[in-house]
Amino acid sequence: MTAPSSRSPLPPATRSSLPPATGSSLPPATGSSLPPATPCSIPFPLPPEDRDLSPYTGWTRAHWEAAADGLLRATAPYASPGHGLIALPGARPSSSGTRSDGLEGFARTFLLAALRVAGSEGHDPGNHLERFAAGLAAGTEKPTAERELTPENPDSWPTVDAVRQAYVEAASLALALRLTRPWLWDTLDDAVRARVVDWLLPALAPSPVDNNWWLFGLTVGGFLLDAGIENVRARAAVDRALNRIEDWYRGDGWYSDGDNRAFEHYNAWALHFYPVLHAHLGGDDALLATHGPRLATHLADHTRLFDANGAPLPFGRSLTYRFAAAAAPWLGALTGHTPLTPGATRRLASGALRHFLDRGAVDTRGLLTLGWYGPYPPMLQSYSGPASPYWASKGFVGLLLPADHPAWTAREEPLPAETRDAALPLGRTGLLVQSTVSDGLARLHNHGSNSVLAAPDPYYARFAYSTRTGPTAPEAPADNHFALLVDGRPTTRGDAVPQGAGPGWAASTHTPRHADGTELPGVRVLSATAVHGRTELRAHLVTGAPPGTRVRLTGWATTPDGPTAQLHPVHGFDGPPADTPSGSTLIGPGTRTAVLEGTVTAPEGSLFLALASLTADPSPAPVHTRAVVHVAADALRVTWHDGTGTEVPFPHHPDAARAGAQAPAEGT
Repeated sequence: MTAPSSRSPLPPATRSSLPPATGSSLPPATGSSLPPATPCSIPFPLPPEDRDLSPYTGWTRAHWEAAADGLLRATAPYASPGHGLIALPGARPSSSGTRSDGLEGFARTFLLAALRVAGSEGHDPGNHLERFAAGLAAGTEKPTAERELTPENPDSWPTVDAVRQAYVEAASLALALRLTRPWLWDTLDDAVRARVVDWLLPALAPSPVDNNWWLFGLTVGGFLLDAGIENVRARAAVDRALNRIEDWYRGDGWYSDGDNRAFEHYNAWALHFYPVLHAHLGGDDALLATHGPRLATHLADHTRLFDANGAPLPFGRSLTYRFAAAAAPWLGALTGHTPLTPGATRRLASGALRHFLDRGAVDTRGLLTLGWYGPYPPMLQSYSGPASPYWASKGFVGLLLPADHPAWTAREEPLPAETRDAALPLGRTGLLVQSTVSDGLARLHNHGSNSVLAAPDPYYARFAYSTRTGPTAPEAPADNHFALLVDGRPTTRGDAVPQGAGPGWAASTHTPRHADGTELPGVRVLSATAVHGRTELRAHLVTGAPPGTRVRLTGWATTPDGPTAQLHPVHGFDGPPADTPSGSTLIGPGTRTAVLEGTVTAPEGSLFLALASLTADPSPAPVHTRAVVHVAADALRVTWHDGTGTEVPFPHHPDAARAGAQAPAEGT
């Protein structure tokens, strides 16, 4: 096929000769995650801080531009000879193969370059677009079904039909082409454009994965519609995707990631990101009128999942995308659909970017690592490869805002986590957010979100997560977990089924599973969390288990220099908690976790209650001084330390609390 003719030449800044490609000869990155208190040197130059404009972070638009340029310069030496692939060094390839990983490196850094250049209205002081233009030509000259890179074929892209991950990368390529169309696409040779289109067209087919992947076809279709190519097929792909995700909209700004109950950061960096940006770029006011208000509603919840120190909450999969979590707040400012003021938007986004760059998310070469702070293999998925972290490029969508936009010019303002405590259910997700102004911590209690991947997944299956702790690794004792001990081995948590939520509480049921994934027949656990300030009541009612079955409850896994965790038995447990080594988390090594144990006494129901706390406040008061719990036949009634109360519907057999109707916080 033939693509339309060009409209405008490349600006002078993009016409210089290409730098030589040096290949991927450097050794893989090494090291481990760093605790938040450890400052790291950012390996590329940044402008001076501006504490008048940005009193919280010191960062301005100039810092974002410098960070984008630094990240792009760092990846350039790993380009293939014709710049068609960027094969970054790394300790492990993804399950899609090294050629796909090279395409991922090209596509995701191309998106970063596109946001940088489009946000500067075509000005390209780093000559980024020229090498990506060369890569478009080289990558599409001989597309291949080969999954692995070979010296004989170092530049070719894997075909979308042969390598499923290429379907994902087609979206980043198409979005980058759409953003830079006047300065790149419209200047390419007709033959190159025809080859690129031919490579993209298979991505218009129905998604091979029934989740947010439908939006990759939407994004490819959006570019082709914008360029006037294959309009009928492109429109069909866009409409098909929008119709499919409509099935997953659960209200209150939340989508499930498919026919399931997966609620996490994919709402922000995929399920809202692609439709809203597509509507904005296409000037589709009708579509934006639907999806824009949904984004604004979601942001009211999403912005609660950030710490005052800038950290997004590590919950769900693909966490190595890190500051991609800032994409949705930027997009809200770009489209005018946000509950945040302009100063709070920049405060949140700059806080997230700086949080990671200050803590070793990039190595000494300036490359984003596969992990959270430094490399951390236990949090990765099989599809994660050396270039996967560059989906964080989405976090730079704020550069599309002009330099004189209030999000860049307004003085930074505090985040929601810095203005008032929160104890709020997030729509109908079964998630409960708990944040405290005194220390800036955000915590999430999971009574309804389940993994889309193989169970058990530590990043979904725990009962609680926070911005300053991480779930323990699969081989370590599980933090924030309730288990039955069967033949001495703890059960895993089955799918969480929400059983209600309200101000300050959420509840769910699950069927425990053996380590091999099989369910314990006839056993059911009803769980609830009630929160106030930093205090948590954790309740678990076990029914159907034989008397004498041991149970175990664990608390927060904290590093030696991390926040203070407390766990106190209220009812059903044997005694004070044991302090147990629990290995590393994405926050750092050497964590310890409190453990309580008890015994099932009746098959019709045994009740276990504990108080917990996680705080960065210095010398916190013991958690048992902060609540009194009254156990009724149909509810748990909590009186907090300040005299306020929370009632949690919690029906159970009277024998489950036969030790007494009153369960004071000091224990029974």
